[in-house]
Amino acid sequence: MILPIVAYGDPVLRKVGTEIDKDYPNLSSLIDNMWETMYHAHGVGLAAPQIGLPIRMFMVDATPFADDEELTEEEQNQLKDFKRVFINAKILEETGKEWAFNEGCLSIPDVREDVIRQDTLTISYLDENFEPHEETYDGLLARVIQHEYDHIEGILFTDKLSSLKKRLLKGRLANISKGKINVDYRMRFPELKKAR
Repeated sequence: MILPIVAYGDPVLRKVGTEIDKDYPNLSSLIDNMWETMYHAHGVGLAAPQIGLPIRMFMVDATPFADDEELTEEEQNQLKDFKRVFINAKILEETGKEWAFNEGCLSIPDVREDVIRQDTLTISYLDENFEPHEETYDGLLARVIQHEYDHIEGILFTDKLSSLKKRLLKGRLANISKGKINVDYRMRFPELKKAR
């Protein structure tokens, strides 16, 4: 089932997610619905707060990035079959050089900006079967994971922009929260909710 994606301005996007256990209600259908929602919106990642749930879960499918001809063959192979669910994730370390990459977000449609992040991270998490993992990622994969991880910490990529960029985007962000935007996927707008 395709779920509506919560738009910028909704308080759920600012909450630090709570941990869940394997008895979380309807977890497997929630995961299926999140995959379906993400693919329908042409995303490569989706976090539970983006569908209105303040829990520590997100998913990443980096396959669309594997077609990028600017990447090395090793990088393309790393991205090609990378599809994971991250539950109760904790970034243990971020290292390496900082680099800028143009990011967007399904909760903030039509806004893309360069965000600076470190290029390597080590993360611990549980998969959908509640098996524990501790893994290190770098490059584009680390970037996507960092972006989705921020969601379960109540952080948006726009928070990482300069104060000038934030001021320039203020009107566009306000319009998104009011639903004054055209998107080709289902969304829930916080300002429209208040108006009813």
